[in-house]
Amino acid sequence: MEKKIEDKDEKAKISEVISSNSEDIIQPLDHLDNDLQVNHPCPVEDVPTQPCNVPIKEEKPENLPEKDVKSTKFVAKSDETDKKVLTEPRKKLERHDQRARKKSGHRQHDFTVPKAVPQKADKKKPPSDSNIRSLSSEVSDSEYCNLFSGEWVKNPEGPYYTNDTCYAIQQHQNCLKFGRPDTDFLKWMWKPDACELPIFDPSQFLELVKGKSLAFVGDSVARNHMQSLICLLSRVIYPEDISETQDENRRWIYKDYDFNISMFWAPYLVRTEKTDPNDVTQPFHLYLDEFDEFWTNQIHDFDYVIISAGHWFFRPTMFYLNRRLVGCLYCPQSNVSHVNSYFSYRRAFRTAFRAINNLENYKGVTFLRTFAPSHFENGPWDKGGDCVRTKPFKRNEKVLEDYNLEFYKIQLDELKIAQRAGRRTGLKFRLFDATQPMLLRPDGHPSKYGRWPNPNVTVPDDCVHWCLPGPIDAWNDFLVELLKREIKRMRHFDVNEIELLPLK
Repeated sequence: MEKKIEDKDEKAKISEVISSNSEDIIQPLDHLDNDLQVNHPCPVEDVPTQPCNVPIKEEKPENLPEKDVKSTKFVAKSDETDKKVLTEPRKKLERHDQRARKKSGHRQHDFTVPKAVPQKADKKKPPSDSNIRSLSSEVSDSEYCNLFSGEWVKNPEGPYYTNDTCYAIQQHQNCLKFGRPDTDFLKWMWKPDACELPIFDPSQFLELVKGKSLAFVGDSVARNHMQSLICLLSRVIYPEDISETQDENRRWIYKDYDFNISMFWAPYLVRTEKTDPNDVTQPFHLYLDEFDEFWTNQIHDFDYVIISAGHWFFRPTMFYLNRRLVGCLYCPQSNVSHVNSYFSYRRAFRTAFRAINNLENYKGVTFLRTFAPSHFENGPWDKGGDCVRTKPFKRNEKVLEDYNLEFYKIQLDELKIAQRAGRRTGLKFRLFDATQPMLLRPDGHPSKYGRWPNPNVTVPDDCVHWCLPGPIDAWNDFLVELLKREIKRMRHFDVNEIELLPLK
C-alpha cells in the first residue's frame, strides 16, 4: 500500500508545479487550501440557451487502467439544492513511464491535487475599498495617479454613439434596439479620486496610435471592449474589415492612420481541445502549461496587447499538466480530483504571461485587463437570476468579495510575476484595472434586452456582457490615458500638446 501523503507535503508539491515554469521563486501558495470545487454561479457566455454544467459522457482518463474507470451519474452543481458536497476518494494518478521521460528529455513533476471537501462559510468581514486598492499598488504605475480608484459621476452628454450610428454592435448587446426602457445607465462617467480622466476623443486616439497595432486576446467580453472602441472611433472613421476568417478571430485596419486592430479568440488563454468538436457547451481539455500557439505566434509584431479572461473558467473543464490529467471542474469521473476554477485560472495566466515573456521579437506593451464581475441577483444565472438595477452602486454600497475577489487577486499575483520576469528582457506589463469600476455597474448589462421576447423559449438573462453604448465605453477612456503614459515614457514629451483633429 502506498504511503499516504500529508497535506503539507501536498501543498509543497503543488506549489512546486505551479511555479515550475516561472523564473521567479514565489512564496508558498497558501491559497491552495481554498482551491476546491465550490458552487459558483456559472454565467452566460456566448451560449445563452444552454447551461454550462451539462453532463458529459464518461471518458477513460489518460494513464488509468480500465478497471479504475467507474460510471458515475453527473449532477450539475446548479441543480444541487440543500446537498452537501461529499468528499470524493482520491486516487493517485499513474506516473509516466520513466524510460519514456528520460528519452524525451521532458521534465516531469509529480502532482497531486487536493481532494474536494465542503466549502466552509467565510465569516470574515469583507475587505474594504482601501484593502482592495493596496492589492494593486505593487503592480500599478506608481509615478502616476491611480486611474481605477474613484466613483461614477453623472455625465449628461453621454452617450457618444447609438445603435443607429454604429454597425459594430452585436445583437445580444444592442439594448436600445431591443427596447430597454431606461436610459440613465448611459449618463455616467468614471471620475478618478486624484486626477482627471477625459472622455474618449476619437481624433486624439487615432493620432496616438498612428502606425501602431492593437490586439485583444480573450473571450467575448474582450470582443465587447473592442466593439466599443470601434463604435467610439466611428464618429471619425470606420475601419476596413480585413479578416481572413469569419469566426471569432477578426482584423480591421484604419488605412488613413496605418492603424490596425485584431481580436484573438482565446477564452482560456492556453492550449485547449474540445471534447466534442461540434458542441461548445461540452467540457474543454485545458493544457494549463502549454501555450495557445494560435495567438502567441501572432502577437510579436503588435505594439499593444490587451489580455483578459474570466467567465469561461466556470465551465466544465478537464485539467492537464505535462500532458497528464490532474483534475477537473464539474466532471462526472469519480477517480479524477475535483478542483475549482481558481486552480486553472492561476495556471492559465501564469502560462500566458510566460508565453509573452518567451517571445523573441515582441517589444510591445501588454495590458492585463482585470476581471469584470457579473451581477446576477435573486438567483443564479440559470435559476432566474437577473440584473434589473438602473443606477450604479456608490463605492460604499458594494465591495469585492467571494470568487470575484479571488480572481482579481490571482490576476494581480500573476501580473507581478510577469512584470518581474519582463524587466530582464525589457518587456512591459501594465495593469488595466477594470474590476473596481465595473463592480459598481450592475445597471450596464443587457439582461433581457439582448433579444426580442419569445414566450415559447426560455433564455437566461445576460448579466455578463455589457450594453453598447454603455459602461464599458469608459474602458477606452482608460485606454487613451494608458497609451499617453506609455508614449510619455518612450518619447519624453507631453502628449497633451498633440494637435487635435476636428471631429467630422
